[in-house]
Amino acid sequence: MGTRRVRWNNLFLNVTLVVLGLVVLVLLYALVRSNVLPPVDPAREANPAGLVGDIIQVEVRNGCGVSGLAETMTQFLRQQGFDVVEVGNHTSFDEAETVVVDRVGNLEAARKVATALGLTEDRVKQELRQEYFLDASVIIGQDYATHPPFADE
Repeated sequence: MGTRRVRWNNLFLNVTLVVLGLVVLVLLYALVRSNVLPPVDPAREANPAGLVGDIIQVEVRNGCGVSGLAETMTQFLRQQGFDVVEVGNHTSFDEAETVVVDRVGNLEAARKVATALGLTEDRVKQELRQEYFLDASVIIGQDYATHPPFADE
């Protein structure tokens, strides 16, 4: 009877150690995540594109190959009230002009993004891609220095 009690005690201790180990891992993950990822700033700056309440989801693609442009553009668009959901390189780095591409058939949303970037309406293109789950794509071209946020630097 004594060995049976020892077995239950050992089992109880092992289960307790596993549960506590999992709790420690979850807490470590939360600590690392809160310190590594930047906090979301809910305050928005002045909004020249006239976005009040509408959430326009955008992706930013670097089409000229200059390092860091997509991240700078992302921060600028977020300050303007746009929801940047993806950032990365374009399929090539030979884009001459910065353009905004409508992805879901909502040209008005793409025009608002273009207005925030100081782009004329002829820089708004339409290439519908329903599988993208976003409203517009910004492709940064070699003329990036003439558009916000780079023109302000």
